[in-house]
Amino acid sequence: MRGGVVLDTEALPRLGRAERVAALDEWLTGLLAEAVGGTPPTQPRRGGPPPRSGTDGVALVAVGSLGRRELPPHGDLDLVLVHDGRPEIAAIADALWYPVWDAGVRLDHSVRSVAEAVAVASTDPKAGLGLLDARLVAGDAELAGRLRTATLASWRQHASRLLPQLRDLRRERARQVGELAFLLEPDLKEAYGGLREGQVLRAMAAAQLADEPSAEAEQAYAFLLDVRDELRGRSGRAGDVLVRQEQRPVAAALGLADEDVLLREVSLAGRRLAFVADETWRRVESALVRRPRGRYRRVHREPLADGVVRQGDEVVLARDARPAADPGLALRAAAAAARADLLLSPYTLKVLAVHSPPMPEPWPPEARWSFLRVLASGRSAVRVLEQLDQEGLLSRLLPEWDRVRSLPQRHPWHRYTVDRHLVEAAAAASELTRDVDRPDLLLVSALLHDIGKGYPGDHSVVGEPVAAEIATRMGFGPDDVATLATLVRHHLLLPATATRRDIDDPATIERVADTIGRDASVLQLLHALAQADGAATSASAWSPWKAHLVAGLVARVQGALGGTPSAAPAPVLHPTSAQVIAPLPNAGDVAGAVTVGIADVPDGQQVTVRAPDRPGLLSTCAGVLALNQLDVRAAKMTVAEGYGTGVFSVRPRFGRAPVPEILADGVRAALEGTLPLAERLRQREADYREDGRSAPPRISWHNGEVSGDATGIVEVRAGDRAGLLYRLTAAIAGEGLDVTGARIETLGGDAVDCFYVANPSGSPVDPGQRARVDAALITATRGGSPADTPR
Repeated sequence: MRGGVVLDTEALPRLGRAERVAALDEWLTGLLAEAVGGTPPTQPRRGGPPPRSGTDGVALVAVGSLGRRELPPHGDLDLVLVHDGRPEIAAIADALWYPVWDAGVRLDHSVRSVAEAVAVASTDPKAGLGLLDARLVAGDAELAGRLRTATLASWRQHASRLLPQLRDLRRERARQVGELAFLLEPDLKEAYGGLREGQVLRAMAAAQLADEPSAEAEQAYAFLLDVRDELRGRSGRAGDVLVRQEQRPVAAALGLADEDVLLREVSLAGRRLAFVADETWRRVESALVRRPRGRYRRVHREPLADGVVRQGDEVVLARDARPAADPGLALRAAAAAARADLLLSPYTLKVLAVHSPPMPEPWPPEARWSFLRVLASGRSAVRVLEQLDQEGLLSRLLPEWDRVRSLPQRHPWHRYTVDRHLVEAAAAASELTRDVDRPDLLLVSALLHDIGKGYPGDHSVVGEPVAAEIATRMGFGPDDVATLATLVRHHLLLPATATRRDIDDPATIERVADTIGRDASVLQLLHALAQADGAATSASAWSPWKAHLVAGLVARVQGALGGTPSAAPAPVLHPTSAQVIAPLPNAGDVAGAVTVGIADVPDGQQVTVRAPDRPGLLSTCAGVLALNQLDVRAAKMTVAEGYGTGVFSVRPRFGRAPVPEILADGVRAALEGTLPLAERLRQREADYREDGRSAPPRISWHNGEVSGDATGIVEVRAGDRAGLLYRLTAAIAGEGLDVTGARIETLGGDAVDCFYVANPSGSPVDPGQRARVDAALITATRGGSPADTPR
């Protein structure tokens, strides 16, 4: 080794982080002193300034991990030798770098003036990111201060150009390496949610476009530093990938029970950093969009649900919202965000986390309905559920969730931790809701099918009572609870049987049929659940070959059971006494008027409308209710002595109770022809930008057992949009059928509407009429009017 300054490189990796940095600082300080002292000053030109000695005009600056005092064992030294034009700087640099190389320490070095360093940092985001951590090790402190001040000013000045480049670099790296939270052998530095995210968060704060990282983010970052230090110290090499063979000794060194606990803690830390980074990038990108205009544009506020509004590109609470007195507000806000493919604002999340009261048990119907809307929103629900999870709101609703949160799955087929797999399965199930008769049970079973993995024993067996307890708490009835428990218990039945047994063997078919209680509805749900589970696992877990085998098994079992699941029963609704009378022209008596009565019921309000019967009366009433922001949950129409009575179970979209006088006047105006319902609803749809979902609608007929005056049942599954019930019933009426009853349900982006229809003549619906109704309904689901239906 050159010179007299010695570094014990063998002992260095065994030192603690602070001691390791201090030892290197002391060594580098001595090296710089020797380099400057051993380099004779260059003779000045005649009349020029006198030669300088010592470290005047020279500073050794550490950047990167050494600059942050986070250097791991076997880490590279990132050093910049800064100068202000000293002529002998090249000789000083040689005298400094060679001893470092001789010591066997890996070195990333450069020699720059302040102007040169700033010029590089202003064009290269990685260089700029490193210089933000510049720390004086030895030499001219004033010069190092100028470097840091100039670098920070340049970073802020060029943030609008550098930060998008940095974002793209991180996204590309994440695409290549993956997400830290879901890898069995994660790259602690470069995987998304790793150490690099913590550094990027500080860089965005330095650009004055974001707050400093939260305490939770800093704790997650510090934990990953500790894991990396132990990994490198025990492996004896410079590596950031937490390979499987090193996980047990690293866990023991950190005082953790085993490698699974270590991997879970790493996952939790990675999820926190990724979550904070996502939120911060959203705000930075929004700020960068607004900054060039020189002023902030006014942000439009648009109501989405009771107590919830859209503000810009996020969802916030309305000014009159009362989170402390509204247990369902958090789920209602989450449903509104998922429905609009937006995220809740960070401040709103904090308010809900701090002030939301416990959810009553069993859950109110409105809360369960909101939760189902979240699950049924598909991919957009994944991000919203992660928001609820990160703020502890999800585990408040489902305390059992903590047992599977970031729980690793050491199986090559699984891409995700248990909790993320369950959320992904629910998202996949949302694409299948039009294929089953009970989409609500499909969605909840998808979310809970592996909940037993958080408990000892066979996860299907131990998960059955856990799922039943959760379903009971959610407010499902006993029969539905039993069905959900069965789905969780037997969610592997179809794939396991199809791939391990002869599906043409009658004994195999009978065994499956007996296992599910010979229930065709359970078979239908299990088939969809198997598809969602496989899609959320990996392509290897749900290959076309396996899908074909499972479908073949289902078809054979369905044939053995006979028939298909029946349509839902007609709703039972009882008329409410009239409270308001709105006379029609040329009809002075009460019978010739529109009467409206409203009553409170456990799940909202019930509205009764009575008016002279005419074709499309149910459609007219539905349109008026939609204009008054009332979501119809069920409907029934009866006709007696020339008058129609429609009973509607409704839920106010924005919490405002229906006003009978307004409803009566609206129905009267619509019947008179002075209220253009179709035009007004089309405008409402444009205002709320409800474009519906892209999947084609599904229309099915059930002409088996029907009740009352109905001669057929038609079920429509389509993307929900404003005024959909009005258009559907108008389409049916336009083809000469009366709607005598309707069961209405909305799950996320899907409407599941079942209409009981009858021919005025009493004759069955013939195939030709059915085809015409189908065409009219398809047009209606796309926002068209019955007049647009092709003939």
